[in-house]
Amino acid sequence: MNKTELVEAIANKGGLTKKDAENAINAFEEVIIETLKSGVKVTLTGFGTFEARNMKARNGVNPQTGAKIQIPARTVPKFKAGKSFKDAIRG
Repeated sequence: MNKTELVEAIANKGGLTKKDAENAINAFEEVIIETLKSGVKVTLTGFGTFEARNMKARNGVNPQTGAKIQIPARTVPKFKAGKSFKDAIRG
């Protein structure tokens, strides 16, 4: 499913116009990103937790050349699914 299909599905399921559904999805994305950038995690009980984690610098290997490289420290987004979400997917 891509974003257009998601907008249509939410519009149909929620009784919204496509424009309202798209605005809601865009706002959701923006709030999650802004919150994670500020260092705070977002927990949606039952669904899951969005979090920004710091990855330490480490040594790696270029798979094409075999040369050793230094991978810099960075911050990456993580999502951990909640129990209700996992249970619903498992069926």
